[in-house]
Amino acid sequence: MGAGKTTIGKKVARLTERPFFDLDEEIEKRHGPIAKFFEERGEAEFRGIEEEAAREFLRGHEPHVIALGGGAVISVETRAELGRRAFTVWIDVDVGHAWARVRETNRPLAQDEVSFRNLFQDRQELYREFGMPARDVEDVLLAALGISLVAASDEVTFRPGAVVADENVLRLHPLDLPSPAPSIHPVAPGKSAKSLEMAGRLWDDLSIDRSGPLLAYGGGTTTDLAGFVAATYLRGLPWIAQPTTLVGQVDAAIGGKTGIDLEKGKNLVGSFHYPELVVIDSSVLATLPKHERRNGMAEVVKTGLLSGRPAWELAEREMIRACAAFKAAVCISDPYEQTGRRSILNLGHTFAHALEAASDYELAHGEAVALGLLAALRLSGMETDVVEELLRPEPARVDPERAWAAMQRDKKALAGRIRLVLLEGPGKPVFPVELPDAEVRRELERLIAK
Repeated sequence: MGAGKTTIGKKVARLTERPFFDLDEEIEKRHGPIAKFFEERGEAEFRGIEEEAAREFLRGHEPHVIALGGGAVISVETRAELGRRAFTVWIDVDVGHAWARVRETNRPLAQDEVSFRNLFQDRQELYREFGMPARDVEDVLLAALGISLVAASDEVTFRPGAVVADENVLRLHPLDLPSPAPSIHPVAPGKSAKSLEMAGRLWDDLSIDRSGPLLAYGGGTTTDLAGFVAATYLRGLPWIAQPTTLVGQVDAAIGGKTGIDLEKGKNLVGSFHYPELVVIDSSVLATLPKHERRNGMAEVVKTGLLSGRPAWELAEREMIRACAAFKAAVCISDPYEQTGRRSILNLGHTFAHALEAASDYELAHGEAVALGLLAALRLSGMETDVVEELLRPEPARVDPERAWAAMQRDKKALAGRIRLVLLEGPGKPVFPVELPDAEVRRELERLIAK
């Protein structure tokens, strides 16, 4: 009681575009005030009603965000239903703060402070055993996709069956893994690693069973490759992503997209295969080259524009946390790109992909995204200052005809019509937007060196 479940739950529901239900509110709609129910019919009968209502909502076909009453998980049946059908977090709150919120209410189990504190202590062990702890909305979103921000001094608690690692990262930041040591499979840095040849080599070299898990240790290229190998080896292995670049920590390693490149294009072979855990240690970014950090900042700016929050102004760890939580929310709302919500993450990317293709993928992804954000903001009628001042993109040296042809082949195009993600304002993305070809092409050519 008083933990903030309803407040946090409503925000999580809004960000993930899911219906919200507060179990206590639903019970009161059907049976009247809970305090009166307790007084007239007792706690035991209330727990039966609560168990029935929880079962009803948990078995509903549409995914919900549900705020349970503080005592709902006392029920063995409710815990079993949660284990089968839901991801559960418990809001970790200081008992004094919780009491301050409920002491002047008519809640039947919050009539005096001593009893309230005793009840709080009695339930702590059950909460800890059953749910993931969270203190705020971002904690809930990160926990739901298994995203964990750790410090360099934190002890590794997982035991991988094998490791696929960027050889440069492995040299700069050796892994401290529990014994017996898993097999380690180094891959070359850079986009050349995301190939069918490299995937085939890993399939041949791996010698683990389905218990896995496979650990991917490196930037977005490494996590894309290793995630794809995990999705396909033995028809699917569990895997863990430990991204070591800013792009990976705020974007690439989150959301379950895995894949490799073909000669005719990027990510044309792939799978949705969500990692069981994403371990983010921002301390490894200390050795990240400046151009790689700038690439990552392009995704940070994109996320800030989509969320309506200037994430780029936050301290590094908080910036990464905010971006990772926002992407988690979008992916939870559209886990396999079926509803269209996830398309908003392509803000600026329709232009970026065209520029990358026209450069034969010599143009860095982050530089292309920065240019694409310029075009998207201009077409949205918004100021471009943050992109120009923070990212300082230089015009791409590519053939305009090749870039335009690539843009017309964009995966989000429909019946030959280019569909863009634009903004009505900060935090207000719109998709799909179709504009006259001449207008879109004019903005594309503004991004290209004359």
